[in-house]
Amino acid sequence: MNQKNFDYLREQIIATGFSETLEDKLKAAIQEGKAEFKLNHSIQYGRDNVGVELNFTRSKQSDMYFFNSYRVSLEKAKALEKLEQTFYINKGDNIALKEAYHLLNTRAVNKDLTTKEGQVANAWVMIDFKETTASGNFKLKYFYESYGYDLEKVLSAQPIRQLADPESKSNLISALKEGNRVPVTIQVDGVDKNYHIEANPQFKTLNMYDENMQRVISRQSRTEKQSVENGQSAKQESSKERQTVADDDGPTVSQQPKAKRRKQAQTV
Repeated sequence: MNQKNFDYLREQIIATGFSETLEDKLKAAIQEGKAEFKLNHSIQYGRDNVGVELNFTRSKQSDMYFFNSYRVSLEKAKALEKLEQTFYINKGDNIALKEAYHLLNTRAVNKDLTTKEGQVANAWVMIDFKETTASGNFKLKYFYESYGYDLEKVLSAQPIRQLADPESKSNLISALKEGNRVPVTIQVDGVDKNYHIEANPQFKTLNMYDENMQRVISRQSRTEKQSVENGQSAKQESSKERQTVADDDGPTVSQQPKAKRRKQAQTV
């Protein structure tokens, strides 16, 4: 067995958010020497069950193996069907397992991406559940800084208690960028009420939920709902106001490593 190759793969799958318990399975699969193999993994987030299949292939020129992709199957509580999506592996950081879970929950994740030209560009990533690739994978869409979604500005428009403290504000923004649905306290008619919020870069707003996780419908939410029902998507807006890049069967960009994470806010 190529020990350096094993060590690299081990670190790669851990960095992508998988448990160290896969180490023994990875070693055994490499020792078998097959041209390709799969590793199965499962995890539960709240009441949601997530099954994952990690895909590896061996080089035709050497004994080195490559971690090519992983396929996520999300089974939500009370849902009739599973959601499935394949996430491809590039050099550097990739979409991690927890981020993939958030994306399949229709949330957005903020990433620093490296273009083909080697330039770093920040973007919000979402899954476009209306379009698929030839292989049946949902396409990804990207909202770059030029699109004009300013999360901090959008947050400041709401009387959120956590914004008053710099550290809490920083943790809140970090958690939202990671794709989390975050609990906050908002003053309504002089009374503090508990809500959950998540970033919505496509419509340049926030998704807000009450204590029972029911969507709070605002004027912006009604506009968004009408837009979706009319079959409109972000690609129908002016190209001067936005930029999105649709994913094909494999990604066209690779992700840069994140800076050291700050202490996260409580998330869902």
